[in-house]
Amino acid sequence: MNQTKVELRKKLLKQRQAMTVEEWQKKSDRISAHLQSSSLFTQAKTILAYFSFRHEPDLSSLFPDTKHFWGFPRCVGKSLVWHSWQPGETLEKGNYGIFEPHRDAPILEAKDVDLILVPAVACDVGGYRLGYGGGFYDRLLSSPDWLSKPTIGIVFDFACLPQLPREDWDKPLQAICTESGMGNREHSFEF
Repeated sequence: MNQTKVELRKKLLKQRQAMTVEEWQKKSDRISAHLQSSSLFTQAKTILAYFSFRHEPDLSSLFPDTKHFWGFPRCVGKSLVWHSWQPGETLEKGNYGIFEPHRDAPILEAKDVDLILVPAVACDVGGYRLGYGGGFYDRLLSSPDWLSKPTIGIVFDFACLPQLPREDWDKPLQAICTESGMGNREHSFEF
């Protein structure tokens, strides 16, 4: 990984952490509202999401929605394993301090999934994302079973950039959602 990604990640994470709790929650709620009006979201039955960590946009207001089945990741080795989860079910803290479904929760396979909400440090207008450097989502989204699944990158406006440094293995996401709206590669990412 080149130094540019490392420096950019550090700067954007610092900016995200500097938000007040009120600002973070307000912007997170706006992101959730935009997702709920997106056809990718409304047409999906099973959605993979994440539990907010280090001031990532908080999508938890969506989870009680009983129209959708929810899946969340567990980090197992260098891979993400997806488990179904509904509000009220047990959560555990994983290796990175991120909440995960209980290891005995049912596993979701790619064939069961309609949409993936992808956390990121940043996204660009081409749909490329800057992750945390572990490659978990890069490996998932590049694997044959998951390659065709619709994806929405979730970031705050300040982390939606004109262009990110890219590697050969980077795959663009189908859409990006910020507190200002949704954009996708087929239609302008201007919010």
